[in-house]
Amino acid sequence: MRTIFLLASALAGAALAAPVLAQRSMPQPLPIVDMVPAARDVPFPGTISLHVDATDTQRGVFKVHEIIPVPAALSGKRMALLFPKWLPGKHAPRGEIEKLAGLEIRAGDRLLQWTRDPIDVFAFWVEVPPGASALDVRFDFLSATDGPQGRIVVTRDMMNLQPNSVSLYPAGWFTRQIPINLSVTWPEGWTAASALREASRAGDRITYQTVDYETLVDSPFFAGRHFAKWDLGNKVTLNVVADEARFLKATPEQIDAHRKLVTQAIRLFGTRQFDHYDFLVSLTDTMGGIGLEHHRSSENGVNPGYFTEWAKGPGRRNLLPHEFTHSWNGKHRRGADLVTPDFRTPMRNSMLWVYEGQTQFWGYVLQARAGLVSMEQTIDQIAGIAANLDNRPARGWRSLDDTTNDPIITPRAPKGWLSFQRSEDYYAEGMLVWLEADGIIRRESGGKRSLDDFARRFFGTGEGDWGVKPYDMASLVADLNAVQPHDWATLLQTRLTEKADGAPLKGLEYLGWTLIYTETPTAAFTDANRGSLNLATSGGLIIGSGGKVNQVIWNTPAFDAGLAAGDVLIAVNERPYSDDVLRAAVAEAKGGTAPIRLTVKTDDRVRVLDWAWHGGLRYPKLERLAPANPKNPTGLERLLAPRP
Repeated sequence: MRTIFLLASALAGAALAAPVLAQRSMPQPLPIVDMVPAARDVPFPGTISLHVDATDTQRGVFKVHEIIPVPAALSGKRMALLFPKWLPGKHAPRGEIEKLAGLEIRAGDRLLQWTRDPIDVFAFWVEVPPGASALDVRFDFLSATDGPQGRIVVTRDMMNLQPNSVSLYPAGWFTRQIPINLSVTWPEGWTAASALREASRAGDRITYQTVDYETLVDSPFFAGRHFAKWDLGNKVTLNVVADEARFLKATPEQIDAHRKLVTQAIRLFGTRQFDHYDFLVSLTDTMGGIGLEHHRSSENGVNPGYFTEWAKGPGRRNLLPHEFTHSWNGKHRRGADLVTPDFRTPMRNSMLWVYEGQTQFWGYVLQARAGLVSMEQTIDQIAGIAANLDNRPARGWRSLDDTTNDPIITPRAPKGWLSFQRSEDYYAEGMLVWLEADGIIRRESGGKRSLDDFARRFFGTGEGDWGVKPYDMASLVADLNAVQPHDWATLLQTRLTEKADGAPLKGLEYLGWTLIYTETPTAAFTDANRGSLNLATSGGLIIGSGGKVNQVIWNTPAFDAGLAAGDVLIAVNERPYSDDVLRAAVAEAKGGTAPIRLTVKTDDRVRVLDWAWHGGLRYPKLERLAPANPKNPTGLERLLAPRP
């Protein structure tokens, strides 16, 4: 009894000593209320006046002055001004709002207080005084001066002025319903090019023709101290800025290849879906690279030796054919879920395998037809694309359709395990899908039709029409069936959703070729891998400068050895690392049993790894399924041949 009493006393004492636990607080979250008015498809009452002072090339600062009319209904009320967020061509919310600084809004002489919207940080609210007819808006856009800040768009000799970075627009209207008049003060002695046309000039200040705000954002500028332009015919102009004047020395043959690009594209699509078109090209090592489509222009950043080092290889000569194709595919014809009323509404990217994938397809076709890149080099480039996807284990768990989300998930940020994560594969894999479609049409029509017939029917809808004509899967399939009856719906759905070990290479087979690997790289493979040692299909490694590992292919011998991106190779089989030493070791190990011994630096540690790869050097190449016959070219050769 005493034991029980003592135990009960102890438990009672413990209960008294223990803290009393409060009931867990569980509040209800505040509701999210979007106060920014939805865009309406009605005319905005007034024309915005926008001036940009672009003369501060030393610090890369654009000074913005904007006069925004106040609709009578908003006098004495709150008005929302928006900075463009969702940017066409980037397929993601990529507006650089962080670079907007010094924002001041006035009504007459009165400085107004503004507040940022608590939900949409791209929106600014301002109380409009009664009777105010306009808002006087001023701010600076502080462009990047160093790589980690973002893309460099201003140098001492050139700049890329994108109107979406230097303007605000009123919420509540479709952007195509908002008129705007732009003027720019350019650096003294510079020349600027854009799809916008000049209305007047006063010294270095140029006023451009009034357009709607959607068109303004779709009309960027390249400007520079060293500038040249060429008329390519068919209302198309090639405008080029360069770091130095010597890089502008293009040969007549080079310019003629660009003229043929225009001619071949128009023969393909049958129409010009523009009233005029301007290639904007920068030859530079200092301004950031870019490849961005617009309806009547494109931004193209290439290497300084684009013309002067032409003989070294194709380099970035695929860029212009790709971006030009977008005038038809992506700008004129566009997936219905990409059509938005303003630059605040989210874009949905489900059809990017057409928008970008078929553009990738036609970009390679047109580069060959124009002679920008030879047919042989183009075929070798296709081999590299096919091999890259055929050795991508991520295809086993992540289907093509899901990669259309990548612009939003990871907007081209580096990935540690790209081969097991995938990226924007709708470009390259989309291209293989459309190669298969071309092969099916040729096979089932007995060679009478091809994807050219689809392109003319689907994209070339009206000469000079640079409006937007949306499509969905049903209309896409209907036009394919109109060209060649086939179960296109099942084929496309399968290719979009399948999870497979290898790439969809049936199209190459239909067009008379197969993917093989040889011990000698093609010239196109070497050109595409300048500055790196690509052993992706030779044991699973891609090495950058200084022996740094750029990529390790998932579940390959390099992966099994324990290598990862960021490692630095110090030695190979106890010899100091160089690309040649590693390449020679891979060749020597072929058919053997001994591993290649790698000395690797990882952060502040050095370790020795055994790389058990005995397959030698393997480089992708396409091989004909039948002997070459000039009188009976393969389907792929017919596809890449110029059109008369």
